[in-house]
Amino acid sequence: MSDSPSTFENFKLNKQLLEAVADAGYTKPTPIQEKAIPLALAGHDVLGIAQTGTGKTAAYVLPLLMKAKYAQGMHPRVLILAPTRELVMQIEEAVTTFGKYTDLRYVCLYGGLGPKTQIEKLQQGVDIVIATPGRFMDLYKKGEIFTKEIKTMVLDEADKMLDMGFMPQIRSILEIIPVKRQNLLFSATFGSKVERLSQEFLEFPERIEVAPQATTAETIHQVRYFVPNIKTKINLLMHLLEDESFSRVIIFCKSRKNAESVFNYLERKKLGEIRVIHANKGQNTRINSMDDFKSGEVRILVATDVAARGLDVSMVSHVVNFDVPLIYEDYVHRIGRTGRAENEGMAVTFINPAEEYHFEKIQDIIRMEVPTVQIPSEVNISPTPFEEKQGYEREIDGQKRRENPDFKGAFHEKKTKHRPKTEQKKEKRGNKNSKAKRNRNQLKSQGKYKNK
Repeated sequence: MSDSPSTFENFKLNKQLLEAVADAGYTKPTPIQEKAIPLALAGHDVLGIAQTGTGKTAAYVLPLLMKAKYAQGMHPRVLILAPTRELVMQIEEAVTTFGKYTDLRYVCLYGGLGPKTQIEKLQQGVDIVIATPGRFMDLYKKGEIFTKEIKTMVLDEADKMLDMGFMPQIRSILEIIPVKRQNLLFSATFGSKVERLSQEFLEFPERIEVAPQATTAETIHQVRYFVPNIKTKINLLMHLLEDESFSRVIIFCKSRKNAESVFNYLERKKLGEIRVIHANKGQNTRINSMDDFKSGEVRILVATDVAARGLDVSMVSHVVNFDVPLIYEDYVHRIGRTGRAENEGMAVTFINPAEEYHFEKIQDIIRMEVPTVQIPSEVNISPTPFEEKQGYEREIDGQKRRENPDFKGAFHEKKTKHRPKTEQKKEKRGNKNSKAKRNRNQLKSQGKYKNK
């Protein structure tokens, strides 16, 4: 592909698409677009390994729109599957942007709201379906989706889809759509699960890898802080947010509980407009929060990994990993929210004692060592409460056992010192009796023992 085109005109796209591309401000294709678009237009199955923020959505949306061309019939000819409703909405945005001069019809299918409106759109006739696997199968079983005319299928963020347990639904979908079709699979990482799926899903695919799998964008400056406890994490976060260069920030937490705690604390401190999104938030609340963040009305967005993918904001200045992700590939997706579209970005990670093990694994995956920064002297380093410290020690014991099944653990040793009082009393009685017995034997050997 050394002679890859350097402009969109070289892809032989039709006039309607080229006008939409120009309106969107795209002047030259990204590396993934240069490689994927010609192959997809030629009808090849494509396996694309590309991190977020590389322009991969346009890399498959443009060829799909070109091949579908115009509205036709009542039933879908293109199916795009994505793991989350946020990503479905991002893909919809790309279809709307690039397809605005065509009459192609599309529908987005995802959970979190009633299916009535989605069913009505399907019944009016569609060319492209963008869906999460679960909602697609739900509506298919209701008899609302006719699949026999599907000619092209795309799996986007395949690694995340498998992490979320969608493999059974994907297999079910593969059984009900035509065997003769074009397949495109995109993933940020290419682990064993994705490899197995690609073998089931793709026919003699052309593999494209625009960056080594699970690498992070060069435009992202990464740093890490070793932080002793959650209170110090909060203190450090507050200190960083006082810096005005943190102009549009996403803070990632590992759980809804942590996200709500961080949100509530920061909201009281009046550091600017702030929102929180996680799985317990209603669909409209999440959409509105993300729209406000994209528009710049909101400075800080606190989120769980539900927002790590599908949140396409070009001007995120900083990503803060308040908690280290336990699905290691999610680190790449989290920090990929910044440094997009060749802009500079910064990713900051807070690491408590129990998270050091997980961050070492992340560094193995991204094949680099993230620089360590010392906690500034102005930040108050709080003492670690006893219960929190015990929790870290238990986690560290568990990690050591995973690496070495023979490891007994610090808690194993402590249990021998802190047994129930009844056991301790029995042991004392046993020791006392043993001592008396030794004394008797000694007196007998000296001929001094008299049996009473």
